[in-house]
Amino acid sequence: MKAVPAGLLACGIAGALLLATATPVHATLDMQKKAKAAGIEGANCLYCHNEKLPKKGAVTSNDRGKWLVAEKDKRKAKEVDPVWLKEYVEKK
Repeated sequence: MKAVPAGLLACGIAGALLLATATPVHATLDMQKKAKAAGIEGANCLYCHNEKLPKKGAVTSNDRGKWLVAEKDKRKAKEVDPVWLKEYVEKK
């Protein structure tokens, strides 16, 4: 059996840890309802995503969605709160 180079082993472990601790970011119908209740005009998934109906784990976010994910990280929140969209400034 050959020895695995230390750098390769470290990269593999770091990658596995990153995947294990990463929380998937995806919208839910509850988020959409909460946004509408807060007066945010998110009529459908395309308000924050690039897909008409995003699938869990395979989501691409538009600028608004990327901003929400950044806010989640900045606020150290467990999940995105669509009410934060009241603070979002649209790019021109």
